[in-house]
Formats: sequence, C-alpha cells, structure tokens
Amino acid sequence: MARTPAHELPSYRLHKPKGLAVVRLNGRDIYLGKYGTPESRQAYERVIAEWLVNGRQPPAPPTGPAAPRSVSVNELILAYIRFAKQYYVKNGQPTGESHNVKDALKPVTLLYGDAMLTAFTPSALKAVRQAMIDSGLCRNVVNARVNRVRRMFKWGVENEFVPATVLHALQAVSPLKRGRTEAHETKPVQPVEDERIDAVVRVVSRHVAAMIQIQRYTGMRPNEVVNMRLCDIDRSKQTWVYVPASHKTEHHGRSRLIFLGPRAQAALQPFLHAEAYAFIFSPAEAVEEFRALMRANRKTPMTPSQAARHRKAEPECVPGDRYTPASYAYAVVRGCDRAFPPPKGVDAKARRQWRREHRWSPNQLRHTAATALRRDYGIEAARVVLGHTSPAVTMIYAAADENAAAEIMSEVG
Repeated sequence: MARTPAHELPSYRLHKPKGLAVVRLNGRDIYLGKYGTPESRQAYERVIAEWLVNGRQPPAPPTGPAAPRSVSVNELILAYIRFAKQYYVKNGQPTGESHNVKDALKPVTLLYGDAMLTAFTPSALKAVRQAMIDSGLCRNVVNARVNRVRRMFKWGVENEFVPATVLHALQAVSPLKRGRTEAHETKPVQPVEDERIDAVVRVVSRHVAAMIQIQRYTGMRPNEVVNMRLCDIDRSKQTWVYVPASHKTEHHGRSRLIFLGPRAQAALQPFLHAEAYAFIFSPAEAVEEFRALMRANRKTPMTPSQAARHRKAEPECVPGDRYTPASYAYAVVRGCDRAFPPPKGVDAKARRQWRREHRWSPNQLRHTAATALRRDYGIEAARVVLGHTSPAVTMIYAAADENAAAEIMSEVG
C-alpha cells in the first residue's frame, strides 16, 4: 500500500477549548496531547501510520496485562542499544550488527518512542514496516530490520521489560512476500567478467591490484584479504594455507582455511618483505609509493616555495596501517571510474547511470571465484574452497554457467 499524499490525510488540528491537538479518524476525534508539542506531533504520525496500515480504520486498543514496569518504547530502545554495544563486539571493535540495530530502530523511535510498551501492537509494527518501505528500502532489508525490532522485544521479555504477550502478538506479523508488496526487490549479486577485472587492475595501486587478484583466485571475503599477515600464512608446503586471525563464522566455532595456489602466491610475492605481524597491504605504503611516482614523473622543476613546504606534524587525516573493507571497496570503485570513464558530453543523469553499470565491488570477486570453481570442479569443490557448510549457500554465490548449458542442449536437445 503506497503512502497517501499529505494533502489527503486527516489534518493535525487544535481543539481550542482544551488546547489539545486532535485528529479525526472515521468520525471519531483522537486527542494527541498538548497542541504544538513534539510529543503531539509524534502521536499524530503514529496514529496516521496505524490508520493507513489498517486500511483506513482506527487500530484496536491494546489489551492484555500491563507491563511489569511502566516503561516507554524509548527506554527499551536505549537499554537494548547499550546491550548491543557490549554484545556485538569482535576483537574489541563493534561489529556491523550494532550499526544495523540502530538503523532498524530509528523508525520505531520516530513513531513510537514516547508510547508505552503495551501500545506497540502488531499494527504498530506494520506501521514501522511501512515507514521503512516508504523510505525506499528493499524487501529483504525491510524483513531483516523488522526481525531486529522483534529481537529487541524478545530481549525485553528476557530482561522483564516487556510483557510476553506483547512479543507473542508481534510474532504474528508475517514477513513481506516476494511479489506481494510494494517494496522493491534487489538484483542478485553477479560475478565480474575477467575483462572488467583486468581493466581495473591496470589502473589501481599495486596493493589494491594484488588484493583483487588474490580474491579473484581464492574466493576469500574482502575482510579476509585486507587482514592478511605473513604470520597467518603457512608457506611450508607447495600450496600455502592462510588461516585468518578473525573471520565471519568464528563465533559459530568453525575454522577457516584459505588455500593459496600458484596464481595467488604470485600476486602475493612482491609483498613478502612485510613484517610477520604487520598487515601485508598498507594504505600508508601505497600513498608513499604514489607520491614517489608523482615526483618521478614531474614535468616541471619544483619551485622554491614548493621545496620549502613541510608536512604537518599532526595532519587531520593520515593513511592507516591496513585497508578496511570500506576503504578497499572505495579504491575499487575509483579504479572502475578510471578504467571506464563516461563518454564526453553526457549529462549528469547519464553519467550516473554509466557509472552504476560499470562499477563493481570486491564482494563480487567472491562470486566470480565461486562461479569458476562450480563450472570447472563442481558445487562440492566450490563449497569447500569458499568455506560453506551447506551447498545451498554456495549456490547463492555460484552463478549457473548458461553458456555451458546452451552448448550441452545444442548437442542433446
């Protein structure tokens, strides 16, 4: 259901005798609190959201026992975020999940922050979900964020903030189904063609180029390649073995072995001078190499004022000792823009569209490796190399080779 234009919604009005804000829904006045206050505005947004998701019918008043304590939704959110900051931590750093929790709870705060917990009914959860859809999120992300909201209420029941009846009611809200919602679908992540990889490798720094090649040949995750250290690589045998100090599924008790064959070893060879416990791929070293290259390629002599310049003792922004998945992805995107510049003379809209079509991300290299392994060695080999426990997960990464299927059917079909 699309959001109704603002001019078609029942208006936020002043009830002069009482000085209260009011909105009339289906012939019934609903008072929202003192007129003009942020609380009454929030109550108006909440009531309208529930009214829309209920087919323009006022939601039924909540029933059931009161909360063990008189706790507002905002109080629950603050308590849960404090818990998430301590719980979703890895190697002393917050994981991405702690940020995902905050993103999921933003519309809950905006619509229901001041409401009591017992007022957060299935209609309220659907109103929050509709706000997510209206913001342009895809179906999978909306479902994931709604599940995080429910997870917060489950934690609240465990810690006696929330009555169990509230959680039980929220669990009745079904996830959005494909083709049965206005939330758009995302396209599956596709592998990258070899020609596009090679074009980017030629224009990025040797550090980023090596990471691209290693990912391409091994199928490791971006987080695993940026964290490579020599102390984590066993080079005693013909095929090297890289054991990441930290990986995505270690909290499930699973080990992760990444095998480095001749091509991955060749990409890694120029960096074997690094210290054992230092990160192999260093942005600071890449920047120094870039500056040296610029100085070597300088066409005009340096002026006295330029020669007299000194770098700041404490610059605001300095390159780190390792790439992060985000900085690595940014370097690849910049490489895509250099390798595939948009045609001259096109407008801004066409330029943005061109870049969307010609950019790719490091995560797609894992799909590239998975597709090649599946094509040449089968799905089980791809599963083992990628470190999956189930072939079903590998199928998500390994795209079917439609050219091979077409060739087979040209002979047998």
